[in-house]
Amino acid sequence: MPEVTTALEPTPLVLAAAQRWLAPVQARLGEHFLSAYITGGALNEGFDPDKRHVNVLVVTKELPLSEFDDVAAAVPQTSKPPHVDPLFMTMQQVQRSLDVFPIEWLDLKERHWRLEGVNLFDTLEVPEQYLRLQIEQELRGKHLRLVQEYLTGAAHPERLHAALARLASGFLTLFRSLVRLHGEAPPPSLERVIERVAQLYDLDANALTGAHRLRAQRKHPGAEETRAIFRAFLVQVERLTAAVDTLRVP
Repeated sequence: MPEVTTALEPTPLVLAAAQRWLAPVQARLGEHFLSAYITGGALNEGFDPDKRHVNVLVVTKELPLSEFDDVAAAVPQTSKPPHVDPLFMTMQQVQRSLDVFPIEWLDLKERHWRLEGVNLFDTLEVPEQYLRLQIEQELRGKHLRLVQEYLTGAAHPERLHAALARLASGFLTLFRSLVRLHGEAPPPSLERVIERVAQLYDLDANALTGAHRLRAQRKHPGAEETRAIFRAFLVQVERLTAAVDTLRVP
């Protein structure tokens, strides 16, 4: 399984593309602009800007609806990669969403590259008491989805392969958050994160990594093996969900 490691530094190509995109936007925002960051997969080693978009978070002091059209007119429209996928938020929206999206904000706080402006993440405090609840909610939703995909697609290994490839990709952030629940900084690679989650929650690391190995394959390895990998992953997700449900954090 290829490891997903975090470089925490964009490539020169990605950085230049993000800076070109930001320049006219920042100019149009003027005094409303606070800061901008590259986030997400663009900070991972092996990121392919031809296939994936560069996530850029733009934080403003305020952004009145009356100025939406002016800002929209300044957003660059590019036909060639790298493409930028922006997220605009006011500082008030950031502060009021910390308790609703603790997983996302903790991940952003840990993994971002500042393009321009002040570093808001130095003082941003995410209430960890909401983290366990969001993790459980996400796990239950993913477990339910996995069950439905298996029951409706077991006779079609290509469908199971596609479903597992699609759903397994969303577990990395959850796994990293599960490590944070124990007061630890998540390891830099997917494989090591999975190993640590398996140790902390008494899970089968091979069953967890099997889903990600299958995801990396362009073609499924056969009907029986695909079903076995899917079932093994499903069992671990169910066990993990139950463990998080009974977990008590300060």
